[in-house]
Amino acid sequence: MPSSTAGNKAKGRRLQQAVRDLMLSLSSWLTPDDIVSRPMGSQGEDIMLSPAARKHWPLSIECKNQERVNLWVAWSQCKANAPAETVATLILKKNGAKPLAVVDMELFLRMVHELSSRH
Repeated sequence: MPSSTAGNKAKGRRLQQAVRDLMLSLSSWLTPDDIVSRPMGSQGEDIMLSPAARKHWPLSIECKNQERVNLWVAWSQCKANAPAETVATLILKKNGAKPLAVVDMELFLRMVHELSSRH
């Protein structure tokens, strides 16, 4: 049975809201106005961040909740929407699976190295 456009948008909206909710729960000093899920079909980043939120979360987030995603097209869209000085972050999810985050490999390895050197 083919999926409906409305159903696809609802899945995407739920993923964006889950990302927003987790970010807010991890940064209790921010308010819901600081991290906002952008309406479906809007141009630009999927998660809008206030200057205070951007300072703590220097991310540009693109969310894709699809069973099959063209990773390279989604990554290109993510990079194109990312303002300077932010980390392009692609969040992927499909039914029955936990969401995954895709970031640049070099950045990822540098972050893990920095975290491990703190111990």
